Amino acid sequence: MRILKSGALSGLVMVGALIAALGSAAAEPIRVGIANFGEHPQLNASIAGFKEGMAANGFVEGTDIVYSESHTNFDASLVPQMIAKLQSEQPKLIYTITTPVSQIAKQALAGSGIPVVFSAVTDPVAAKLVPSWDAGDTGMTGASDLQDMAAVMAFTKKLLPGATRLALPYNPGEANDVALLEHIRELAPAAGFEVIAVGVDNVNDIQQRVASLAGKADVIYGPASNLIQPAIAAVSAAARQIGIPIVNSDSSAVANGTVPASFSVDYQQVGVNAGKIAAEILKGADPASLAPSAPSYEDHAPLISKKAMAAFGIEIPAEFADCGCIVE
Repeated sequence: MRILKSGALSGLVMVGALIAALGSAAAEPIRVGIANFGEHPQLNASIAGFKEGMAANGFVEGTDIVYSESHTNFDASLVPQMIAKLQSEQPKLIYTITTPVSQIAKQALAGSGIPVVFSAVTDPVAAKLVPSWDAGDTGMTGASDLQDMAAVMAFTKKLLPGATRLALPYNPGEANDVALLEHIRELAPAAGFEVIAVGVDNVNDIQQRVASLAGKADVIYGPASNLIQPAIAAVSAAARQIGIPIVNSDSSAVANGTVPASFSVDYQQVGVNAGKIAAEILKGADPASLAPSAPSYEDHAPLISKKAMAAFGIEIPAEFADCGCIVE
């Protein structure tokens, strides 16, 4: 009897331990890697939005999911190393931010079984991340930050009625920038603009390239470029010297008085869009079946800096008096 009792007790203990172990395993949070290009307000907002979108769809940070975040301070040569590090942590999904990071991740993670969701990518089709705007690719889809450029140019015309020549500084080596230039060229005639393209390969060339626009442009558009936006203060300083105002794709540079105005995408919403897609994948959806998303018109907003407009010698048109979009 003692032996039977002891054996039964041992069996109960083992079963209890097994149940506890299974319960612990079931409660283990999912790991998701976040591969960012560098610290920047737009990109950081896309991370915050991603977590918000995930939480809204049942994946709460710290309870259901844990994130491993990394960035390369905008050094593309370090991206493969960053992706390899995140992959070694065996995440269920990796969130990539910007076109260069997403392109490298697509190649590095091919066949790994780890799905990738991108954001802050202007044209994922031109960047060869997905085959079309109607479907994802094997193991990859995401959220674009493609701006409504027709609306941007309409806003620019209202702000600067006399402007007819729109300059675009862009990085010829970045797919996002090249795709945006082609898109703007298609839309510009209907908006009453001639496009002046200015290639910038290196931040050290910004002052000289912007200075070359003197007498050739009436307004400069600051694109959502990984080269231009981190150096927008230098672009603005050079533009101010030649008296050409800037309409930017990032509102944070307007809020701090660096550039006169912006008509921008809400990058937190871009992140939310990506988070919703990631949640679907973690619940079993095939990335190839999920079309990449793009911001709607309502995801854009104008902002005008009174201080920066004055610095460029421009009066704010009366029609903006009640827009609620003017900051000091």
